[in-house]
Amino acid sequence: MERNAVNPWPWSLQLGYNQAELIKGMSRQLICAGQTAVDGEGRPQHAGDMRQQIALALDNLEEVLKAADMNLGHVIRLGIYATDVDEALKNFDLLGQKFGPFNNAPPMTLLGVTRLAMPELMFEIEATAAVKR
Repeated sequence: MERNAVNPWPWSLQLGYNQAELIKGMSRQLICAGQTAVDGEGRPQHAGDMRQQIALALDNLEEVLKAADMNLGHVIRLGIYATDVDEALKNFDLLGQKFGPFNNAPPMTLLGVTRLAMPELMFEIEATAAVKR
């Protein structure tokens, strides 16, 4: 699979994402549902703590990817939903810590929402991943 970053402006790279990526030669794609800060039984965790919720949502995303024999390096797009965008942005270093080792800055969209599926949840991340086999 060939990935080429498309960045007509460099400002998004400072925030950890590409404006777009041109993907060629993909043979396997995974569409992930939104991952949140829930435990293995689907119970919300870390009520009121955005940083811990982001960390757990990212861990849960990694588990979904792993179950499909993929990792964060295979992610080609992110959709992020937060009940407090400013608080989420303060903790985006967690995304850098997770995606940085893979040298991956997938295109993303961050949306502020009034609430998520369960009132305790503050952050949700969905991903599309792809590999060449």
